[in-house]
Amino acid sequence: AGGTELTLELPDSAQRCFHQELESGIKFTLDYQVISGGHYDVDCYVEDPNGKTIYQETKKQYDSFTHHTEVKGVYTFCFSNEFSTFSHKIVYFDFQVGDEPPILPDMNNRVTALTQMESACVTIHEMLNAVIDSQTHYRLREAQDRSRAEELNGRVSYWSVGETLILFVVSIGQVMLLKSFFTEKRPSSGGGGT
Repeated sequence: AGGTELTLELPDSAQRCFHQELESGIKFTLDYQVISGGHYDVDCYVEDPNGKTIYQETKKQYDSFTHHTEVKGVYTFCFSNEFSTFSHKIVYFDFQVGDEPPILPDMNNRVTALTQMESACVTIHEMLNAVIDSQTHYRLREAQDRSRAEELNGRVSYWSVGETLILFVVSIGQVMLLKSFFTEKRPSSGGGGT
């Protein structure tokens, strides 16, 4: 069993593809999630060596796809941001190939039951795998939330600067208006007095 875990930048109107040569009868799993950019969505598809599309989803924030290969050859999986003309995306994906090897030697060929120690080891191993998956999930959610918070902070900052400028212009306008109320034009005094 092996795998690839990667975070990639996907510019607007772009597509990134990855290729993996696999034997027939092999299980693989593709998990992906958009971390930042736009509406946090991306198109994804997977093709077998014959060019047949075995998975295709549009504008997904996250998904998981598991497949058992039927033919040997190069499998292609692509992430597309072609529907977006202005927003960059950051996409995390995890591509796992094959089943996890057994934790204990000859575990698949055992005839006798597991001892209490062996059962405890298997249980702890499964729980640790669940913890790793949960940590990855929470790490991605934290990165996504941080990206949203930074974007919101930027918007609030720009809005605050705009409000400050408007307030400054309005204040100067009010001062000028009030000043014009209290400055009367005095008629120029005529020729001589008596």
